Amino acid sequence: MAVERGDQEGGVGSRRRDAPPTRLRDFDGTVMPLLGGFGQYQKRLILLTWIPAIFIGFSQSSDSFFTAEPDFSCRNDSRRPPGRLVLAQLGGRLPNGTGAVLAPAPAPAPSPSHQHPEDNSSCQCTERDYILRAALTQNIVTKWNLVCDSSWMVHIAKFSLLVGLIIGYLVTGCLADWFGRQLVLAVSIVLMLIFGLMVALSVNVTMFSTLRFFEGFSLAGIFLTLYATRIELSLPRNRFMITMTASFITMGGQLLMPGLAVLCRDWQILQAIIICPFIFMLSYWCIFPESLRWLLATHQLHAAKDVFLDFAHKNRVHLEDDIKGFLTELDKEEPVARHNKTCIVKIIHTRILWKHILVLCVNSLTGFGIHYCFVKSMMDHKMDGSSYNFLQNFYAEYYIMEVIGILSCAAMCGLVSLMGRRGTLLLFTIITALASLLQLGLINSGFIFKKSDFFSSANIQPLMFTPADMSKSLQDPFSVTFSIVGMFASHAVGNLSIFFCAELTPTVIRGGGLGLVLASAGFGRLTAPIMELHNQKGYFLHHVIFTCCTMICIICILLLPESRGLNLPETIDDGDNYTRQPLLPPKKAEQPLLANQTELKDYSGLQEIAGPSDSTAEITTANGNGIRSI
Repeated sequence: MAVERGDQEGGVGSRRRDAPPTRLRDFDGTVMPLLGGFGQYQKRLILLTWIPAIFIGFSQSSDSFFTAEPDFSCRNDSRRPPGRLVLAQLGGRLPNGTGAVLAPAPAPAPSPSHQHPEDNSSCQCTERDYILRAALTQNIVTKWNLVCDSSWMVHIAKFSLLVGLIIGYLVTGCLADWFGRQLVLAVSIVLMLIFGLMVALSVNVTMFSTLRFFEGFSLAGIFLTLYATRIELSLPRNRFMITMTASFITMGGQLLMPGLAVLCRDWQILQAIIICPFIFMLSYWCIFPESLRWLLATHQLHAAKDVFLDFAHKNRVHLEDDIKGFLTELDKEEPVARHNKTCIVKIIHTRILWKHILVLCVNSLTGFGIHYCFVKSMMDHKMDGSSYNFLQNFYAEYYIMEVIGILSCAAMCGLVSLMGRRGTLLLFTIITALASLLQLGLINSGFIFKKSDFFSSANIQPLMFTPADMSKSLQDPFSVTFSIVGMFASHAVGNLSIFFCAELTPTVIRGGGLGLVLASAGFGRLTAPIMELHNQKGYFLHHVIFTCCTMICIICILLLPESRGLNLPETIDDGDNYTRQPLLPPKKAEQPLLANQTELKDYSGLQEIAGPSDSTAEITTANGNGIRSI
């Protein structure tokens, strides 16, 4: 037994031989204090991660303008306003070949002659006038006539950016764990500049969709590495606020996007304006150091020592005895032939960590997927002739969604400081589920309203009085209210799940874990163009499925640990040791079930009482098994 136990201990030691010692792994408790805590150099680096957030916001919201569906009418329509350009055929230019650009006349009010692209009555003509309500005078739909039978290409163009983001999150996350954050960020910036500028030079929709895929791939690498860098540079007490500040800046960029589109007028100019600021990020290769936390976690001690000294010098920290002792400890560590780099696939061998990541990925997928259900429920009221005519305005629809997102993040900041990550995530998930159930009830009641309308139109009096007619006027206000509440809560669920996963995932695989949860969020967003491609067929079932998933997530969130105020896990073993705490703190009067002092017995002297002749005696336990003592 003694030999077997020694072999087991030796096996554990051999498995952890390549891991850095405990002091080097305690980054938040040991390394950060030696560097002066959250010093001036870290603050400057955090500021540099915030600046690109506004350009990322521009890129993420550009699809709303590039692929906006216009109203159109046939060119030979007598009711066409005089002097208006035929944008689809002439591309916004004079037919005499001079190349002079004419500004189109102001868009008239909607009339029966200006049809939606789905109306077949206007799909027979070959020349059309387009009316764009998305701040631009020309986008890909009007330039390449993507209406009627060609409208499916618009949805493919929407797919391309989202699919590029999803694959980019998965690939660049793994690469960031293997090659470091700095290299992946630099390569992503270069690719973003190349493919982003090529998108502006697209000559057809196929070229546009292909290049948008690679643009989304590059954008994913920039977003992921900056997100991980913010978390790894921050102290436990300010990690969340630093991340939320970047989110506010991103949403601020999305709020400014319509104004930028009005100034540019053409989608190609707008695309070039969005991409050009990334040129200044090329200097990040020289400015940004490699993540010190990642270097120590992967046992790259020589590079870690150089970065440590650079941090100490720029923070103006004197090399005192503690710092010299830490550097000496780094020098004494034996260099390993192969660095302790790993991949996100290793989580399948963990006991608890894979469950945490799986729960948060499903929660992120559900949050962003059901968010579209609430958006569609609210936007349906602009189609049915209800009193909510303001939703017909593109700017009203755009700004309502952005303001709801900002308010959601603001509420999340206040609640996280009071209830923690897990409690806030649970609260918003419950609100999302309740809003979704009530919304489904209203959708179901809509069939009752239609049945009542049928009786009225057919002059058939129902046998019994139904309250549908009285309740119909109340359906729209309640539906809009539940949609807004659902959008508010689901936005918080998706974003908090991403941040929570970044905190629970160890440093050695944080890029891969963050890539998984961001890709899950991308799959949730992908449901919107999929439903639009199928002309909203199966929308009710789509909503029901996401509602069921939300209710399941409520139970699964209770299994997550609370990470507020805790140090980030550095190795997979650290992440696997994150256990669940009670949701509510226990009362002081409560005692643990096994804390009765009268039942505790001391067996520490058992080995001393046993004599040499009793070394092979068996001690019989309560269950009858025998343990041979040494």
